[in-house]
Amino acid sequence: MCTDWLVRDATPDDAAACAEVYAPYVRDTTISFETEPPSAAEMAGRITAALATHAWVVLEDAGRVVGYAYGGPFMARAAYRWSVSVSVYTERGRRRRGAGRALYTALFDRLAARGYRMAFAGIALPNDASTGLHRALGFEPVGTYRRVGWKHGAWHDVAWCQRPLADAADAGPPAPPS
Repeated sequence: MCTDWLVRDATPDDAAACAEVYAPYVRDTTISFETEPPSAAEMAGRITAALATHAWVVLEDAGRVVGYAYGGPFMARAAYRWSVSVSVYTERGRRRRGAGRALYTALFDRLAARGYRMAFAGIALPNDASTGLHRALGFEPVGTYRRVGWKHGAWHDVAWCQRPLADAADAGPPAPPS
């Protein structure tokens, strides 16, 4: 991990930088199933929504935002309210340097503090870097949706994995996430 790194809570002011980090994933890869990069204004709305109920963190390197991670609702039904869907994106060229781990570690701490119990991540395949990161952070595979996303002229699978955010031994009725 770089000593110039800072992981902090995002603000809507980080939207343009987050949109810049994300745009190449949307335009050039099948890692994201979005087909048009979101504008800074749209990204600001996403950040605001995530901060209200879940969490969004950014990674600064020498004062510049170079990555982000966020949590959001896993599914809409009330019984799922203790589970979250998570994602992480870093500037291209930062793989295997600790940025994803730093972002996710901070995100998981914030989500657990809010009362969330289980994190889920969907990984568009193939994506060895993301699969390796999630495995290294304790995610376990739970299934694969076959041929669910059409992008760049082909069908793509999405592998799903999960990891606990809180003590698995805690079987009591949870308080609603704050």
